This record gives sequence, C-alpha cells and structure tokens, in this order.
Amino acid sequence: MKQETIDIAATLVTRYPVLGPLTVTLAAAAEALCDCHARNGLVLTCGNGGSAADAGHIAGELLKGFCHPRPPAPEQALALERQLDDPALAAKFQQGVRAVSLCDAAAILTATANDLAPELIYAQQVFALGRSGDLLIGLSTSGNALNVTRALQTARAVGLRTIGFTGANPGRIDPFCDLLFKVPETETHKIQELHLPLYHALCAMTEAELFA
Repeated sequence: MKQETIDIAATLVTRYPVLGPLTVTLAAAAEALCDCHARNGLVLTCGNGGSAADAGHIAGELLKGFCHPRPPAPEQALALERQLDDPALAAKFQQGVRAVSLCDAAAILTATANDLAPELIYAQQVFALGRSGDLLIGLSTSGNALNVTRALQTARAVGLRTIGFTGANPGRIDPFCDLLFKVPETETHKIQELHLPLYHALCAMTEAELFA
C-alpha cells in the first residue's frame, strides 16, 4: 500500500478518532475496490433516502478525479483527440473506476416494484448487471433495509463481493457483507455523518493506489 494511502487513513483517524477501529476494514475495502478495477469489474451501490444520496456520491467520486487528476492513458488520449477533433476538450477526460448507483434508474426501479416485488428494486439490477468479480456496496443506517438486504443476498448468489455501511446495532445486512463498516452511532443522521468521511477516505485511498 502506498504511503499516501496510509496517510489518508491516518488523517481520517486524526479527524474522527471514533473511526479508528475501522481502519483495518477500510484498508481491506480499498484493496477490494482496486482488485475489482484490475479485473475491469463494476462497483454497484445502493441505499435508501440519505443513503441513496450517499450511494450516488460514492459512484460519483469513483467515476472521475477526486483528489487527483486521472489523465487518460496515451492511447486513450489519442483516440479521443481523433474522434472529438478538439485536443483541449479531449485532455479534460479522466480515468474512472467503473461504478453505478442502483438508486438512480427510475424506470427499472418502478418496473421492478410494480411487476416483481418492491424489496427486489436493487436485487433485480444486481442480478442483471452483476458478474463474478464485481462488487456491491450497500448502505443501511438501521442495518435492516429489506431491499438492501435482498441486493446483498443476490450479490452473494451471483459471485459479487459485498461491502456494508451501517450503524452500531446488529442488523440483517450484517451476515451478507464480506466487509462491514459499523460506525459507533445508533441515530440515523449521526450514522450518516460518519459514513461520509469513511467513504470519502475509501474513494481517496482507492484513487491513490490506482492513479496517484
């Protein structure tokens, strides 16, 4: 692991000492994301309410530069210049980790809820999109969101690795997460306040390993 990656985790603990016990999980999660990227895999994210916004936030940080620029590889830059006929515009592109928030596709969300079952709104997408070697990140402040649980169960069934973000209380998502961030809070907004610096650190550490 690069020194910058280690420093990101250390800075997180300095700013949020209560997250210190989660640094081992954080390092393992960053490694899992890097491994997924190396396989050209897909990172899927899901949650409800504020956690749905967090799911989109995570995907957004992975898809383009976060703390570092990620210029295209030379052959990519050349292909972009040829097609766009605008070297300045082509130079603006950045490499990304392939990521999709499952919360943002209204058509499939509503079709699944109406035609199949509301608890499958994320699981159906995992089943259709997920392949062995991909990764699912599920967020549930209570740890009991049924649709997130079904997504994690489905991910396990089709060969995805799973990462969970939740609070201190035991939850039904827990046994279906290969890596689990249980932050030491029990109130929804306080849990979410600790999820954000954790997944920011996760995205920054992944970026440092892959692109810095």
